[in-house]
Amino acid sequence: MRASNLLKVTGASVAAIALMAAPAIAADEPFALGDDETSFVFNTLLFLIGGFLVMFMAAGFAMLEAGLVRSKNVAMQCTKNIALYSIAGIMYYLVGYNLMYAGVDGGYIGSLSLWSPDDAGALGGAFGDGSGYAASSDWFFQMVFVAATASIVSGALAERIKLWPFLIFVVVLTGVIYPIQGAWQWGGGWLSEGGFSDFAGSTIVHSVGGWAALTGAIVLGARYGKYGENGQITVMPGSSIPLATLGTFILWLGWFGFNGASQLALGSASNAIDVSNIFINTNMAAAAGVVAAMVLTQLLYSKVDVTMALNGALAGLVSITAEPLTPSLGMAALIGGIGGVIVVLAVPMLDKFKIDDVVGAIPVHLFCGIWGTMAVPLTNGDTSFGMQATGVASIGAFVVVTTLALWLALRFTIGIRATEEEEIMGLDKAEIGLEAYPEFGNGSQKF
Repeated sequence: MRASNLLKVTGASVAAIALMAAPAIAADEPFALGDDETSFVFNTLLFLIGGFLVMFMAAGFAMLEAGLVRSKNVAMQCTKNIALYSIAGIMYYLVGYNLMYAGVDGGYIGSLSLWSPDDAGALGGAFGDGSGYAASSDWFFQMVFVAATASIVSGALAERIKLWPFLIFVVVLTGVIYPIQGAWQWGGGWLSEGGFSDFAGSTIVHSVGGWAALTGAIVLGARYGKYGENGQITVMPGSSIPLATLGTFILWLGWFGFNGASQLALGSASNAIDVSNIFINTNMAAAAGVVAAMVLTQLLYSKVDVTMALNGALAGLVSITAEPLTPSLGMAALIGGIGGVIVVLAVPMLDKFKIDDVVGAIPVHLFCGIWGTMAVPLTNGDTSFGMQATGVASIGAFVVVTTLALWLALRFTIGIRATEEEEIMGLDKAEIGLEAYPEFGNGSQKF
């Protein structure tokens, strides 16, 4: 009886609340979804969500590299990745952001000054045309991109580069080199004025990291024992395929922030549709990259290479990054699939030239970055192949010259390479003093 009364009272209460709410629902005043302040909030939220997704890619790079290096170098890779992310944040505050965005005005370089947030207009209620966002959200989103560029270099040069010379390189890369070339396009510089298009950074982020990795690999040289005198190539398997797979999935997830938030707005229905299309195109390109890499390795080697499948996913993601909005799903699959093919063909090509890239970063980020940038006019009629080639060549030349000079300067001053003894021992012991897997390397370990 009590339960019945309780149900009646509850039902009456719900009905009363519904009746009270009815006039509000039926009111003539519509909810202003498109007003400038609401747009400001949604745009800022997009930057922040995209930013922490791209930040999580730092974990993806760390796990991918930890899985693809040998167990005696895992702690070194983890150390480099957390250090380079931290350095990137500090340098982008000290000099990088303003060098990239402040006062470029169609030129080549911004302002050499500290960044500070300026939300005076927003706080005063002047939200403009609905395209505004909090200054700090923009800084955060741009900062995590530069950290991703440095992570690309870390994996390629693994197992033989010394820690502190690498971190000095990261200081200059994130504070000076990356921001200057980024200013040419994203900062409103001369490439932007000329019509070059790179939506989320196939060239500005990925190719830059790839060029820096290539010059570093050439100056640094291959790992001891990697290449024999008669063209023999020694396979050096990584420590953990599960870790590398986890890293790849983390990167895949983070890429939705990488590409999706590069729409730079979520304050209208049209922007929400565009972000959604970017998501599905990004996912499709990665999936096609995996399948293409698997099929091609089966045809070439009679076996599926799991590391090629992982890099196939990343190749598809890099390839679609220059233009993830305008392609159809079918074109996104084609662009990503070609990226997967490029990786499978490029990895053995580097070995022929005795360029030792431990994780396959150069084929993925450099070669597929170039391909993705050049593919933009296939689906975006506002660009031209000539201008895309100009952007690829000019940024490539700038990064090659500056990074090569920096690598050589480091090599002939403080040195960049571990000794043969240190390399054989493993950089965990030689430089970090702590092994990632001590029970594997020490027979006297008791616990």
